Amino acid sequence: MNLYRIMLVDDEEEVRKAIIRQMDWEQLGFTVVGDAENGEDALEKMEQSEPDVVITDIRMPYMDGLTLTARIREKYPSVKILIFSGYDDFEYAQRAIKLNVTEYILKPVNGQELAQILGRVKNSLDEEIEQRRNINSLRESYLRSLPILRELFLNDLVRGITNEAVALKIKEYGMNILDARKWLAAVICVEQMEQTETKELSMHQELIPISVRRLAEDYLRPYCRFEIFNSVEGITVIAAVDENNTQTGLINLLGDICKESKRVLEVVVTIGVGHSCDTLQEISWSYQTAVDALGYRAIVGKGRLIYINDVEPVGRGKLQLTTKEEEELAAAVKFGSQESISQVITQLSACMKDAKVHDRQYQVYMISVTNCLIRLMQQYDLDIDEMFDSKAQYEDVLKGICRREEFAGRVIPIAWRMREAMNRERDNTTKKVIEEAKEYIRSHYSDPELSVEMLCRHLHMSPAYFSTMFKKETGQTYINYLTEVRLGKAVELLNTTDDKTYMIAGKVGYQEQNYFSYVFKKRYGVSPTKYRGTQGSMN
Repeated sequence: MNLYRIMLVDDEEEVRKAIIRQMDWEQLGFTVVGDAENGEDALEKMEQSEPDVVITDIRMPYMDGLTLTARIREKYPSVKILIFSGYDDFEYAQRAIKLNVTEYILKPVNGQELAQILGRVKNSLDEEIEQRRNINSLRESYLRSLPILRELFLNDLVRGITNEAVALKIKEYGMNILDARKWLAAVICVEQMEQTETKELSMHQELIPISVRRLAEDYLRPYCRFEIFNSVEGITVIAAVDENNTQTGLINLLGDICKESKRVLEVVVTIGVGHSCDTLQEISWSYQTAVDALGYRAIVGKGRLIYINDVEPVGRGKLQLTTKEEEELAAAVKFGSQESISQVITQLSACMKDAKVHDRQYQVYMISVTNCLIRLMQQYDLDIDEMFDSKAQYEDVLKGICRREEFAGRVIPIAWRMREAMNRERDNTTKKVIEEAKEYIRSHYSDPELSVEMLCRHLHMSPAYFSTMFKKETGQTYINYLTEVRLGKAVELLNTTDDKTYMIAGKVGYQEQNYFSYVFKKRYGVSPTKYRGTQGSMN
């Protein structure tokens, strides 16, 4: 049985120990993962113990139970909170309700009553988990979300940013566009129209795209298998061309949709049709060329179909480094292994074997790949000379661009060297950031408002990533390091000045003298005053 994790917070140690002793936690479904004597102490410990439930007293020094509850709600909104209070005060209870406290418990409470309360809390946690795991509920939620998920997937597909197995996702979403000879993307653009008095539809402009989409569905459904969805550029269609239809027939049908939209709906519609593609993974290229076709409507006119082949010459055996290929190459060099770098460059080089183009196109293609690597060198401020064995090798690579059979072998070692240099630079950058963070803490430790959020605004980083990186590099949490710096400075002031304890507390970032004394004693075993006395007697 998985036990829920619970933390006790009370400024009286005997009270905490008594509660821990008197309850059979495991039988109740809990395990105590920690206790704390005040709110500040609890927040520090929660980062490590990650409790599901916090039981806290309402009256404590340094940070009371309600303030602690508010801080927990900000950082750990799912944690259940039980508040013990000796005050039957409506204002306290009202504030607790606003903070979504699970139970507000008036003292004194005996073990039997606490067991009943914990039983209710456990049942609540069980129900939440059961709801999250309930297959029927999940399936209903999934089915309700399916139209949105399909639209998101199709948008990712036409933008070329999905890395998932396309066929599996298409089957999962119940789309019937697999197993075709080729595919075609078209984008339907509803042009802005002036309102007319002859059509009720003109009075409801927001309904026009819906009516156009429905008309397109009605016309396409008997002719071909397709998916239709809204994208940034307009109503988008992915159509499958198979043995039951033809590309020419599909284009003619799309042209009819333009005419019928004008005749039936009195809406001007322009449709851009892209190049056909042999795999669904290439549909982003077809989509982009459909968008390009729409760009010609200022020349050929609106309210008609524009086929990309009609307005741009068809490239036979076109060889071009695509944006997606550039991104894959850059990602491999920045984050991949030597094997993945070799694989990407080998695949790029293989494209030249299949292409039937003029020698100049081969050269332009290889220059594009080389230029992608050089831009990365500039982006990461890498020394170009160091990326090559010598300047002579740099010149040799440039001269050898025309020899496509040698291209991959020449470029792969350079990309490997870039990867190693980037990893070194990344490690150095991490160390620099940590040093900058430490310096910032050492310069601002006296500010009682200093927080990880303030520090991360200065560093332009997210608090979550910074906290992980700081702990990994230094072996301690941000708050522990800050406390170490503050207490170190406090010791220095105790040894070298006659300042009162409350003055030293303020100088090192503690607004409350009592809390400063508490933290100091926890670290050094004695209060600041006794520490100063001890040091004085030793001199």
